[in-house]
Amino acid sequence: MSSKPVYKIIFYNQSEIYEIYARDIYQSEMYGFIEAEEFIFGDDNKVIVNPGEEKLKNEFSGVKRSFIPMQAIIRIDEVDREGEGKVKEIKATDNIANFPASGRLPPNPSPKRD
Repeated sequence: MSSKPVYKIIFYNQSEIYEIYARDIYQSEMYGFIEAEEFIFGDDNKVIVNPGEEKLKNEFSGVKRSFIPMQAIIRIDEVDREGEGKVKEIKATDNIANFPASGRLPPNPSPKRD
């Protein structure tokens, strides 16, 4: 019997890129979001402290479920085992752009004729 899968989720959050690990991920009932549950963080018994992972632990402490906008997601991978969460700041020299939010334009009201 196989264990529950682990997912690595990489997404934008303001001017940073987050890499988190979760056991459950699925499309939300709220249109345009995915839900991530059961976050996984590294061992607390390590001697070396990763400041990025500590930031994630503090930010997601007490969070039962997180709703992540689909346009913020860079990549989702199913992995064999969890790794360390990371936070990377986006620099001006990075070649990263947001995916367009919508392919449709709002309707153009016809001009009034007198």
